[in-house]
Amino acid sequence: MIALSLAEIASVVGGQTHDIPDPSVQVTGRVVRDSREVEPGSLFVAFVGERVDGHDFAASVVEAGAVAVLASRPVGVPAIVVDDVQAALGALARHVVERLGATLVALTGSAGKTSTKDLIAQVLRRKAPTVYTPGSLNNEIGLPLTALSATEETRFLVLEMGARGIGHIRYLTDLTPPKVGLVLNVGTAHIGEFGGREQIARAKGELVESLPPAEAGGVAILNADDPLVRAMASRTKARVILFGESGEADVRAENVTLTESGQPMFRLHTPSGCSDVTMRLYGEHHVSNALAAAAVAHELGMSADEIATALSEAGSLSRWRMEVTERPDGVTVVNDAYNANPESMRAALRALAAMGKGRRTWAVLGQMAELGDEALAEHDAVGRLAVRLNVGKLVAVGGREASWLQLGAYNEGSWGEESVHVSDTQAAIDLLRSQLRPGDVVLVKASRSVGLERVAEALVEGTEGEVAVR
Repeated sequence: MIALSLAEIASVVGGQTHDIPDPSVQVTGRVVRDSREVEPGSLFVAFVGERVDGHDFAASVVEAGAVAVLASRPVGVPAIVVDDVQAALGALARHVVERLGATLVALTGSAGKTSTKDLIAQVLRRKAPTVYTPGSLNNEIGLPLTALSATEETRFLVLEMGARGIGHIRYLTDLTPPKVGLVLNVGTAHIGEFGGREQIARAKGELVESLPPAEAGGVAILNADDPLVRAMASRTKARVILFGESGEADVRAENVTLTESGQPMFRLHTPSGCSDVTMRLYGEHHVSNALAAAAVAHELGMSADEIATALSEAGSLSRWRMEVTERPDGVTVVNDAYNANPESMRAALRALAAMGKGRRTWAVLGQMAELGDEALAEHDAVGRLAVRLNVGKLVAVGGREASWLQLGAYNEGSWGEESVHVSDTQAAIDLLRSQLRPGDVVLVKASRSVGLERVAEALVEGTEGEVAVR
């Protein structure tokens, strides 16, 4: 974080100083909520969780070098005490962002947010120092913590914004007002909580509503291939840029193909020129992500050649997202187990089919959470798609939703040993270890709560395999 005195922080967050001998002492290190991440000069934020109360670690974090604790009660060590720790953290983030002078880029969407954020970060940091959301820390706590990790040298701040209801993104944009806003898509992730795609579109569109007008430099970057996203152009006063494969898109892809290993190749078109891209990532769905990143980079002054080079060299910065490991015996394990929704599940299955041409393919799939009344139909549809894509083996892992996956495959024509339903991750591991053959390709994917990453990790543990893309 940029250096701020404890007195200034207390003023910004509306707090009272306790046990602070010298309020002019500055926070020069990171702002953290995990006591294990404290370093000299840190400010520790004490949240009260369901199982752990951060206030209990106050003495130990100060001993480890924290300057003070942001707390909701006195803790016997230097502290800034506030009524609401989360609100105080947000106020501090807003203050720091206003001081920075960096260009803030915010993005949201139902699928592909983290992968696209990783691409944007890797492209922009070739131009200037860039800070970006680590992993998927895109909520009311993770987002301000990311903003507070920026320094005086930061020129681009790339923030992923998630939402589980109306008003969530509006709250996040109030904390960190963006200049460039990107909406990727409107799908069915969390549809059970929102109540329909129109409500999801309403929530995602809060991002473009928050942007400054065009004359003040606001830019809304929208997916031309998604009608619900494209319609958001009417909800913003910012200048609108379209990306996609549509001929009307300002930043678009032509001649999209896949390499033999399933990596996208395409001709990138921007308003300032064209260039060829061959990605290291796997799956055609990354083309849309790459175009979104290219649109952001173009608006921030990069040439088509610079963007294409950066996209061609970019990998994944976040774990368990199409993370490919090649085992010495020729088995390829694709760990995409961080999360799942119908759109990302379909994209992953198509990537598996492309990667597995001429090889036996396995889809180890589990529950897609938070689908509400659509859960049965969506799981059934994914099972059917696995059959239509000629996936060799479907292993459905878990309870009721997994049985719906297998039922869809069965009703589409998958009989005998082509699909199987197992109760848990250990059963899936045992099955795969007994039946995998050299050269097989295995996709592992489900919602985070299922924990299917344990299957992928078990398959590569002790094999000395090499991760092809991270």
